[in-house]
Amino acid sequence: MIYIKNKSEIEKMRKAGKFAAELLVYLEPFVKSGVSTLELNDIAETYTKKNGHRSAPLGYKGFPKSICTSINQVVCHGIPKKEDVLTDGDIVNLDVSPIVDGYIGDTSKTFIVGGKTTPEAEKLVADTEKAMWVGIEQIKPGNRIDDIGNAIDDFLTPLGYGIVRDLMGHGVGRNFHEEPQVPHFRSPRKLAKMETGMIFTVEPMVNLGTWEVNFDRSDKWTVRTKDGKLSAQFEHTILVTDKGYEILTKV
Repeated sequence: MIYIKNKSEIEKMRKAGKFAAELLVYLEPFVKSGVSTLELNDIAETYTKKNGHRSAPLGYKGFPKSICTSINQVVCHGIPKKEDVLTDGDIVNLDVSPIVDGYIGDTSKTFIVGGKTTPEAEKLVADTEKAMWVGIEQIKPGNRIDDIGNAIDDFLTPLGYGIVRDLMGHGVGRNFHEEPQVPHFRSPRKLAKMETGMIFTVEPMVNLGTWEVNFDRSDKWTVRTKDGKLSAQFEHTILVTDKGYEILTKV
């Protein structure tokens, strides 16, 4: 069941989204060579608590940390660790999901450590961000959820990328994951029509090689590309409005 938010809930989601965006901006200067992903996690957690909020990932189905930090071939759900130290040329996705007054803002960005990496990796990061915007542009009442993934697929597949199929965007509100699921690849069937008041994420996960991934059996969270090639991701939380869309996770 897709939950349509009322005016009060939408306003709370605006506040949650705004703080999520501010948190990601706050973290950016710390994304540099020599910094561990555990340090980034602790900085995020301190900033979130200081502002009177909580981190949705912490304890969610047993997830042990406050943010997700996914380096290079890690697609998503990377667990921050002391031994995972960033180096120049890495690409790393930071995924933050703070709870503000009971509602969750969800956003992520892939950073290039040191500002420069291989041309292939730079293009992957740039094309993944473009793909997110291509999908977002499909959002308006009357369009279907599958229009988002179809547009993203039409953009990415001719460029030779693999679009992850095992993980998708999702509704978000009081709950971390709600309906609808939002695929970023071409759907074989028609999905639900978008309605004013829907709130969901658009978050394409894009691989340099195959779309296939492996789920880490030891930590039960980390998802990696099956062929060991790089992966990038960008994410915004979006509200469907009367005339189109509103990006909630934007400063």
